[in-house]
Amino acid sequence: MKIGCPTEIKPQEYRVGITPPAANEAVRLGHTVLIQRGAGLGSGFSDADYLAAGAQIVDDAAAVFAQADMVVKVKEPQAVERAMLREGQLLFTYLHLAPDPEQTADLLASGCTAIAYETVTDASGGLPLLAPMSEVAGRLAPQVGAWTLQKANGGRGVLMGGVPGVGPAKVAVIGGGVVGTNAARVAAGMGAEVTVLDRSLPRLRYIDDVFGNQFRTRFASAAATAECVAEADMVIGAVLIPGAAAPKLVTRAQLSTMKPGAAIVDVAIDQGGCFETSRATTHDDPIYEVDGIMHYCVANMPGAVARTSTIALGNATMPFLLALANKGWRQACIDDPHLRAGLNVHAGRLTNLAVAEALGREGTTPEGILGL
Repeated sequence: MKIGCPTEIKPQEYRVGITPPAANEAVRLGHTVLIQRGAGLGSGFSDADYLAAGAQIVDDAAAVFAQADMVVKVKEPQAVERAMLREGQLLFTYLHLAPDPEQTADLLASGCTAIAYETVTDASGGLPLLAPMSEVAGRLAPQVGAWTLQKANGGRGVLMGGVPGVGPAKVAVIGGGVVGTNAARVAAGMGAEVTVLDRSLPRLRYIDDVFGNQFRTRFASAAATAECVAEADMVIGAVLIPGAAAPKLVTRAQLSTMKPGAAIVDVAIDQGGCFETSRATTHDDPIYEVDGIMHYCVANMPGAVARTSTIALGNATMPFLLALANKGWRQACIDDPHLRAGLNVHAGRLTNLAVAEALGREGTTPEGILGL
């Protein structure tokens, strides 16, 4: 199979879809790997690194899309990239279709087959291709939130850990999954007073067992969430429903109950955000103010630490990438129900019911497409 990897063109996106070790594994198995010139530079990988791994360097994205049987990326294809997709081509990347009707329409029109990292599952019910970036985004959230809290950036001017005689910042983390637990760990490590809210009692018990008194847990009833939001200096949104739009858990009206200059970090912004006032921002202009509350809603947070993120993502995607290349998408999805869960689009049809529901479109299941 010819596997292509273009340079990411989303603003301030420095990750790359294929690492040199992944390219080498594919080449060793008899596949051809095409890397756009300079694609890895943002993550610290030179063209020479890819050549040494056995990959071929091509001049531009058009050459990648024209020649590749499978295109491997990090972020969802931008409009100019979607225009280069063709019928029967395989796209393997993050898609986040639920809040993005324009991308969905273009993918359906292209006739391509698209497998989304964020809906591939594992035997324990986890999301193995989302987890590495969730870990990165979770650990980044308190860091960028602390920066947002600085007075020069419009925040309350509160230091996360306080100092002797002055109490620490209060941080509420909504969601106790991978993002939430990583965010809580780092915020607590910075000295903040942290509360994690979740609706799953088993998850809250797990967090309590593993982390003990590093931070508090609360059941995420509407009343408890409202109380924690009102008390917090920083609120981190870390809620995910696989494939679907994120639920809006904090309304605009609730902003009036928050402390002036408090910071919101919406890690769920890729799926539309879990605050009513959230809108996607970029690393160039990451924060904005609504009703005196500072919002940090960068849609590709892990891109800020591109080398760490790329290597972590490459480690996770490599087995699936090789399975797709070795078997073709159809047989790979028949053999692996977890990879099959990642199938979002095929030949003009939506194959993820959560996405279809979110967009008000007709959908089917991967099993329906594969005749299983």
